Amino acid sequence: MIRTLGQHSLALPSFALLALACSGNAEADLVADSKASLELRNVYINRDFRQEGAPQSKAAEWSQGFIARFESGFTEGSIGVGLDALGELGVKLDSSRDRRGTGLLPFGPTSKEPVDDYSELGLTAKLRASKSTLRVGTLLPTLPVAMYNDTRLLPSTFSGGMLTSQEIDGLTLNAGRLTETNLRDSSSRDDIGFAGQTSDHFDFAGGTYALTPNLALTAYSSELQDIYRQHFAGLVHTLPLGEGLSLKSDLRYFDSSDSGAAKAGRVDNRNFNGMLSLTAGAQRFSAAWQRLSGDSAFPFLTGGDPFVVNLVTYNTFTKAEEDSWQLRYDYDFASLGIPGLSFMTRYVSGDGVKQGAVRDGREWERDSDLAYVVQSGPLRGFNVRLRNVTFRSGDGLTQDIDENRIILGYTLALW
Repeated sequence: MIRTLGQHSLALPSFALLALACSGNAEADLVADSKASLELRNVYINRDFRQEGAPQSKAAEWSQGFIARFESGFTEGSIGVGLDALGELGVKLDSSRDRRGTGLLPFGPTSKEPVDDYSELGLTAKLRASKSTLRVGTLLPTLPVAMYNDTRLLPSTFSGGMLTSQEIDGLTLNAGRLTETNLRDSSSRDDIGFAGQTSDHFDFAGGTYALTPNLALTAYSSELQDIYRQHFAGLVHTLPLGEGLSLKSDLRYFDSSDSGAAKAGRVDNRNFNGMLSLTAGAQRFSAAWQRLSGDSAFPFLTGGDPFVVNLVTYNTFTKAEEDSWQLRYDYDFASLGIPGLSFMTRYVSGDGVKQGAVRDGREWERDSDLAYVVQSGPLRGFNVRLRNVTFRSGDGLTQDIDENRIILGYTLALW
């Protein structure tokens, strides 16, 4: 098992806060309002590499994940104190050095042998005053400029501090600093970074304002010290069209440039992307467009995901000068008397890529999902997802693959 001690450094003040919180009558609210759960994930990925001269013909791994979550309440008083905890454990069920690399399991730097298990413990101290909450320690941000990755066995995490304020009705503000990241297939915490370069910290500030129940505006500014600076503006609007009909518009714009010492080189990128989704009863039809301009690819934090509409299973379609479009279809079988069963298929095509010697690169991806969630009985909530992925890049921009995934999940509420 891979273990590290540095990952607990930001959480050490949590123990002092918890001791303070558990004094007098405050303990009742701290414990009575707490909740805990254990999520089980069983994931199998089988990936065939299809391009000529691929260094590896196949990657196939099977693993079991355990994610324990604890969220305390807050102590009484004008300033409430609490503590959250996240424990993650990944266990190898089947893999080998010649079939590694799916992102499910870390492997040794020299032996290349996948580890038998890996784990992480994250603690988060929190303070609440009025409608504002400060969290310090392990964070899982879901912000346009910083999004954790949850597409494999265990979610990635970040370390730092974040203040969330909802003092004004309809307005949610977030500001903070991230300093470290734990990758989705790692037990260690590393300095935050991008494109193989690390930084001392990543600062961000912004928020979302709901002008109406159907219209929300979002804006954020961020900077990864000495690497890149990024600004974001977004709009989400839902238009009711009648019984069972609605049209959702999701528009996003990023402006990114290098910062300070520019340790990752020149960053020059504008990214406009958006999706329109028409819901008609059990069906949803979606179309998306993503346009990148500038001399570099779209930057986002190592260990995270880019907040773009054409982020799909395997590819992000965020290379320099890339234009990409997507067509997607979703169906909910509840309308046919099978609640819990759903289907999704999508196709994304990108062109105009500038990367290395390539000046008009092209790539495409097709994904299909069939998922079922048990609706009642002792296994209520147990879910199964079957996913098929095909990706091709005629210019060798990314490895061509055919892939199948089987994902089983169940969350047990402990209290």
